[in-house]
Amino acid sequence: MDKLTDDQIRDILARTRTIALVGYSARPERASHRVAAFLAANGYRVIPVNPGLAGQTALGETIVASLADIPEEAQVDMVDIFRRSEDVPPVVDDALAHLPHLKTVWMQLGIAHDGAAKAARDRGLDVVMDRCPAIEIPRLSA
Repeated sequence: MDKLTDDQIRDILARTRTIALVGYSARPERASHRVAAFLAANGYRVIPVNPGLAGQTALGETIVASLADIPEEAQVDMVDIFRRSEDVPPVVDDALAHLPHLKTVWMQLGIAHDGAAKAARDRGLDVVMDRCPAIEIPRLSA
């Protein structure tokens, strides 16, 4: 597993504009809900992805069922994954297949999958594992 420097993480966060957040929850007590709200409050466009909530609205966006449902013109830069580690490979495969502007695959705290990370890196993407942007943003801007 590659260890990214603070400058690399800072660069990823600075160039990111649109984030597809896979595993979004409408429940405010869930980490995915809090992180999505934090990212939106910090100027990122967050497109929530959750098949059980598809068609509903959150953070000013329509929740989509899958990454394939996000139009190309959304220009998603990052996919932020809130799924168990063993569920990451199909998410990364979908991201690689359907998000042509993708630059970063981000796996949340406690989530890592070396095989999926290698597939993304082999396509020229940056990969962050076992970190949370809602922790990294305040830490790196302090």
